[in-house]
Formats: sequence, C-alpha cells, structure tokens
Amino acid sequence: MPQNELRFNDLLDSAQHSAVHLEMRDTYGVGDEADDYEQWRATGRRDADPDSAYWAPWVDLIQRATARGVTVRRARIVSEPVTEYIRYEHAGTSVNVLAGEQVRWLPRRQAVDLLLPGCDLWIFDGTSVLFNHFSGDGGWADPPLELRTEPGLVKQCTDAFESVWKRATPHDQYKTR
Repeated sequence: MPQNELRFNDLLDSAQHSAVHLEMRDTYGVGDEADDYEQWRATGRRDADPDSAYWAPWVDLIQRATARGVTVRRARIVSEPVTEYIRYEHAGTSVNVLAGEQVRWLPRRQAVDLLLPGCDLWIFDGTSVLFNHFSGDGGWADPPLELRTEPGLVKQCTDAFESVWKRATPHDQYKTR
C-alpha cells in the first residue's frame, strides 16, 4: 500500500466525529482507478459491487468510520456540462452512499461567490486538514498529501466546505448532463 494511503487510512481510522471531503477537479488521473475508468469508457458499465476488489477496501474503511459514529460527507464542485470523468464518478457514487457517505454535487457556476481552497481536501474532526495535491493531468503530485493543523486554516477550510454543502444538491437528486 502506498504511503499516502496509509497516512489517509490512519487519519480516517482515528476520526471521532466527522470526516469531510471537498473535490473540485473535473478530471482525475490517479492510477488505482485507471482500469475501472477504461472499462467504464469501453462498456458504459461501472463496477458498483461494494464487495469487489476495487471497492471493498474503501467500503470497509467508510463503514468502520460510520460504525464509530463518524459522519462522512463528500461535496463535489463540477463544471457543467460535466466531463466524461465526472459522469464516471457519478455512476459509481451509489457505492459511496451505500458505504455510508453523504454525497452532494454543486455546479461550479453556483460557487463563484464562495472563497474556496486551492486544492481538494479532507477535514477530520474540524481539527486537521489533509490537502490532496494533483498534477495538471490529474495524477498525484509529489508529495501527494499535506497535513495542516493551524486552527485558522482549518476554520477557513471548514467554512468553505460548509458553504458548498449548504448549496449543493444531494446525490440522488443530481443529474449529470
């Protein structure tokens, strides 16, 4: 398991109350989903089996967190019309929800007056922010993760997430175009 996955898993496993994820890219190119993405592009079908080798580790991680009472929320800011990659993400989000995540979508045009961080992030228990750094083509940058705990920065990121969450559409109501 790559070091960045170990660090993330440790942070989520130690969360006590909340873990929120803000995604703001229209495409990602991370290697661990390349095969699943290519299969979806070729067939139009996405692996939606929570017990599959692709999904089982994530489902287990989220279910362990929610079983401890941790609320896990994910907000995605997307351009419309959505990219092919976002349609792929949307097609698999039912597994995120089944695992215990709450997921919402916000069209980018509805976020223009929000002050947002420069990159994707996770916030754990309102006390730490894990920034996810990506290269221009959507792959992991080096280093891929940056953990910050300064209270002012955590508050700014928390406020940004909450303003997105408040405006965003729940997954079961959001339709890709």
